[in-house]
Amino acid sequence: MITEDKVTEIFCMADDFCKFFDAMTLKHTLKPTGKRKYHQNSTMSKAEVMLIMILFHDSGYRCFKHFYLEKVCKQLRHLFPKVVSYNRIVELERDVVIPLTLFIKKVLLGKCTGISFVDSTPLRVCKNQRIHIHKVFKGIAQRGKCSMGWFFGFKLHLICNEKGELLNFMITPGDIDDRKPLEYKAFIVFIYGKLFGDKGYISKNLFQRLFVDGIQLITKLKSNMKGALMSVSDRLLLRKRAIIET
Repeated sequence: MITEDKVTEIFCMADDFCKFFDAMTLKHTLKPTGKRKYHQNSTMSKAEVMLIMILFHDSGYRCFKHFYLEKVCKQLRHLFPKVVSYNRIVELERDVVIPLTLFIKKVLLGKCTGISFVDSTPLRVCKNQRIHIHKVFKGIAQRGKCSMGWFFGFKLHLICNEKGELLNFMITPGDIDDRKPLEYKAFIVFIYGKLFGDKGYISKNLFQRLFVDGIQLITKLKSNMKGALMSVSDRLLLRKRAIIET
């Protein structure tokens, strides 16, 4: 669990970022016309909501509701004196999705060390039986296939270093090939050295393209790849792919 000093540090960073984000948003947002709509400001700031979401993923809790009611509202009440109800915090989460994503992208990403791991995970939006009646992400989410079978939703593509620090991420529709994000310069702009992935990333053309950019793509070997060789150190590092899978 993150220490209270670290919690305070992250909050200050998030608060400064939110002030900058709100100022830039206000500067480039069209002014409303017509009758003004009433909007009640929340007692919790955007930075506090963002901090709670960050703490949840570091807490070990699997249920956000249990984490919020037991951990935040009781044990961390001195850090969040103006807590709101659970239903209200769920509503506030929607308002901080964009600033939280940008905050992670611009502030919280780690640094590449020359050893990186890439993987993807499905983000299901509904059960397969309800695909035809799903409306929220209609036209955006797509059918995809992962190691656990078919799903409907999106894919989260991640790159992290050997310390488990997140280096970059990208969200795509579920039908996008795992190798596709590696073709975008913005996704691998800060990556160099060795990049380890599973068999889904095997591609001769992709290997050559990344090699030109200073990235050596290393994947598990298929049974029919008899002529391919791999060093002992690379074999050992491939076993550490569990870092990104957890």
